[in-house]
Amino acid sequence: MGFKCGIVGLPNVGKSTLFNALTQTAAAEAANYPFCTIEPNVGEVPVPDPRLDRIAEIVKPKSVIPTRLTFVDIAGLVKGASKGEGLGNQFLAHIREVDAIAYVLRCFEDTNVTHVDGRIDPLADAETVETELMLADMESLEKRIEPLEKKIRGQDKDAKKTLELVNLALGMLRDGVPARLANIKDEDRAAFRALNLLTSKRVLYVCNVDEAAAATGNQYSRMVEDKVAEQARQTGSSDPKLPQVVVISAKIEAELAQLPKDERLEYLAELGLSEPGLNRLIRAGYDLLDLMTYFTAGEKEARAWTVPEGTSAPKAAGVIHTDFEKGFIRAETISYDDFVSLGGELKAKEAGKMRLEGKEYIVHDGDIMHFRFAT
Repeated sequence: MGFKCGIVGLPNVGKSTLFNALTQTAAAEAANYPFCTIEPNVGEVPVPDPRLDRIAEIVKPKSVIPTRLTFVDIAGLVKGASKGEGLGNQFLAHIREVDAIAYVLRCFEDTNVTHVDGRIDPLADAETVETELMLADMESLEKRIEPLEKKIRGQDKDAKKTLELVNLALGMLRDGVPARLANIKDEDRAAFRALNLLTSKRVLYVCNVDEAAAATGNQYSRMVEDKVAEQARQTGSSDPKLPQVVVISAKIEAELAQLPKDERLEYLAELGLSEPGLNRLIRAGYDLLDLMTYFTAGEKEARAWTVPEGTSAPKAAGVIHTDFEKGFIRAETISYDDFVSLGGELKAKEAGKMRLEGKEYIVHDGDIMHFRFAT
C-alpha cells in the first residue's frame, strides 16, 4: 500500500469530480449542490511507476503489481463544521484516518457552478478548511486536560509529558498555527502523533483550474503558490511540513478517465501536458510524506512496495509479510540502475552488483530485493 489521502474542501470546488476521475469510478456523485457526498467514498488507484514497467520488460513475470494509493472523498466542509454545522463532526472523524490531506481549492470561474460563499478565493477556502480543523483539534485537546491532570496527581509520568504536548499544541492552535508546524523533539514524536490531531497531517493544496490553465496555472493558483512560498521564506524553504502545491484540472482528469489508454497521451499533448495530474499528485504526496518504493521481481510477479525513507531491510521485508521481518536473515539487493543496465538479476550477480545486506541496511529508493528468512 502507498498511502491514504483524504480529499477535503468546501462544497462545489470539484472534489468529487476529481475523486471520480482519479479512481476512474462513478462512486462519488458529482452534483451542483452542497453535501452530495453523504458517506466518505474510498477508492484505490495503482501508483504509476515507469521503473516497474522496465523491470517487468526484463523479467517477463506472469503478473505485474504496482503499489496502490487510497483516496478518501470526504464531504464538503463549511464554516462551523467543527460545531456541527453542515454535516459536522462525523466527517472530521474520517480525516483522522488518513496520512495526508488534499485541500481541493477552487481556482476556476464558472457561473454555472455555485460557490458556497459566492466568490472565488482559494486562500479564503483554504483558511476556512484549516480553521475548522484547528477548532476541532482545540476542542479535542481541551477535553483531555482534566483527565490528564487527574493522572498526574496519581504520579503518572507519561500523563505529565502528554499534558505538556497538549498545552504546546493548544498554544499554537490558539495562535492560528496548525499542529504540523510544531517543533517536537525526536523522543516526543511518538507521543505527539498519538494525539492524532487533524492539523498534524501533512497537506497538499490541489488547485483545481479550468482546462485552459491546466499546463500553466492561473491567477488563482499563483495566489496559492505565493502563499506557500511566503511560508517557506518565514519557516525555511527545506521544511518538509510545508504544504505542496499541485495544479490540476478535475475536468481534464474526468475526460481523460473516459479515454482508451492509447489515446490519453495524445490528448494530454494537445493540452500542453506530458502526464496526467494523478502522477503529479502522487509524486507530491510521496515527497510530502517522505515515502519511497522498492521492488521484488521474479517469474511469478514483479511488484512495487512503498515504505518510509530510512526503513531498515527487516522492516521493509515486514511490509510483505510479518514472518519475513521476524525471521529476517539477509536481503539480496540490486540497485535499479544496475538491474536495468545489466539486464536483470543473473547478469547483475555475475557482474558483482548483487549485495548481501543485513539487518542494519537502510533500503534505498529503487532497490530490487529478495529476502532470505528463517521460518
